[in-house]
Amino acid sequence: MHASAAARIAVGDSIPEAAVQAGPPGETSKLSELVGTGKHILIGIPGAFTPTCSDTHVPGYISKRDEFTSKGVDGISVLSVNDAFVMQQWSKSLGAGDKVKMIADVDGSATTEMDTGFTAEAVFGPAPRSRRYALLIEDGKVTQALMEGGGELEKSSADQMLALL
Repeated sequence: MHASAAARIAVGDSIPEAAVQAGPPGETSKLSELVGTGKHILIGIPGAFTPTCSDTHVPGYISKRDEFTSKGVDGISVLSVNDAFVMQQWSKSLGAGDKVKMIADVDGSATTEMDTGFTAEAVFGPAPRSRRYALLIEDGKVTQALMEGGGELEKSSADQMLALL
């Protein structure tokens, strides 16, 4: 079952087949193909280079990548409604290397299909952004969904996800 606009993605849902960019700009893949086999963590963020995402949320997953691997996690990816150029530069600035894959949800279709979007026009302009979250995905199905409200970082941190594994 895919999450619809009526229900935010939840445990038991499948990851959508929405087109995203996880490599060179213009090279499109399906989100479901990138995180659909094995055990993956998908982190949703409001935007690359934003303070909480850059200072705490994503660096926590980068620094603890070996701990996640030891618990059977095959990959960690970050999804943001940004373009691939921005995601590549942000990855470099964080020193993510191959520890965390940056995925550009260029048109917001993956965020829309998972119903994890919001707008904050005063901060981000009129385009929708992704809420902050972390999903544990096993063979394409969500097995844990750690959703944040507002600008918080309490439920979806690397430490919280590690505690569930």
